[in-house]
Amino acid sequence: MSQTQKKSLRDSASIRWTALGVVALTMFCAYYLEKAISAIKPSLVDNLGWTSTQFGFLRNSYMWLNVFAGMLVIGGIILDKKGVRFTGVLSALIMVFGSGTIWFALVNNFSVSTQVWVAAIGFSVFCVGSEVAGITVSKVIVKWFKGKELALAMGLQLAMARLGTALALAFGLPIALKWGVASPIFIGTIALGFGCLAFILYTRMDKKLDASEPPKETAKAEEGFKFSDILDILKNQGFWLIATLCLLFYSAVFPFLDFAVDFMIQKYHVDPKMAGYIPALLPIGNILLTPVFGSIFDRKGKGATIMTIGAVLLIVVHIIFAIPALSHWGFAVVAVLLLGIAFSLVPSAMWPSVAKLIPEKQLGTAFSLIFFIQNIGLGMVPLLIGWVLDTYCVTSVPGANKITFNYTLPMLIFLVFGILSLVVAYLLKSTDKKKGYGLEQPNKA
Repeated sequence: MSQTQKKSLRDSASIRWTALGVVALTMFCAYYLEKAISAIKPSLVDNLGWTSTQFGFLRNSYMWLNVFAGMLVIGGIILDKKGVRFTGVLSALIMVFGSGTIWFALVNNFSVSTQVWVAAIGFSVFCVGSEVAGITVSKVIVKWFKGKELALAMGLQLAMARLGTALALAFGLPIALKWGVASPIFIGTIALGFGCLAFILYTRMDKKLDASEPPKETAKAEEGFKFSDILDILKNQGFWLIATLCLLFYSAVFPFLDFAVDFMIQKYHVDPKMAGYIPALLPIGNILLTPVFGSIFDRKGKGATIMTIGAVLLIVVHIIFAIPALSHWGFAVVAVLLLGIAFSLVPSAMWPSVAKLIPEKQLGTAFSLIFFIQNIGLGMVPLLIGWVLDTYCVTSVPGANKITFNYTLPMLIFLVFGILSLVVAYLLKSTDKKKGYGLEQPNKA
């Protein structure tokens, strides 16, 4: 067989799906640890004496290194220059170190302020690894699935990651109540060790993939990154609309999940041991629906329309959460299920759409720039919500043993992000018609 007829390893369905499963395991572990911290918020307040503002400060550290130090952009450049193997293993090792630092902070008898600072530093380090791992895995999926089941593959990877989120939200607080505040973090650190081993295993598959690619295709895919590529990306109007939608939409979802367990206890009076079960329905919905919507995008297209529908549902959800009279836990279940649908629709179309806007050699940098912008919301919004809760929403009776909060104002803040998301989704759909990005076209060649 001649070189031009040589069959790529990615043409084997079983091998490319196996590669997806291996890297998805790494992200499963990352997502578990990231939301385990959110799940134990009530325990941090009640058992360690933290305030909501200090918890928001911890979550704000998400952006310290990624945004202020520019590590996300640097990580994307490293990815485009050094490749997925080097960057993936490095990011996994960074996650293990950061997670271990958080655990160290919580098990030592530091003062509360010292404990918060050490945990925040560890979380900031972990988030560098987590975000760079995320863009690396996104590029891995494009490498194996472009022109094939790209959106479905990204949807399945997200579903696997969301399973980690679901387990953390459902069981993080019960584990903390039974075995100590730091125990969910310890479990997450051990899991990340296995996630690191999984990516090391993947590097062998990636080497074989490169060896199987025809020389011309490999040369094109690995064309050297240039710093001028950043300017090319920033000049792309579609890129800015996708990035802004990501910022606004995710700011109404992930920070909500940071406070969701406490929210279920405070507004709906759910038993703390069971409070995580309701928000855990959201990632479970992602697990079931994201691959379905991704498959629809692959076969039928309509990516911009899918994102618009998701933004509408996000608005409905936060209206339900914001109305004080809807205080029965049944309304919370309905709203979380709707949020799960919205959170399946938007990412299933948004991330594959980036590959339609940006050349493959620039994808690592493009994903990192989007994650950079997203991290501003993931860092600032929890700090804002924590401050709002402590400043305007404390409802405790004097002399009460526990602090209680009214979450109406925070839910209204999330509602504003939902409305802005719809505006940007509409603009993206309109711009796609004018520019011809192909967001409404199928992914499969």
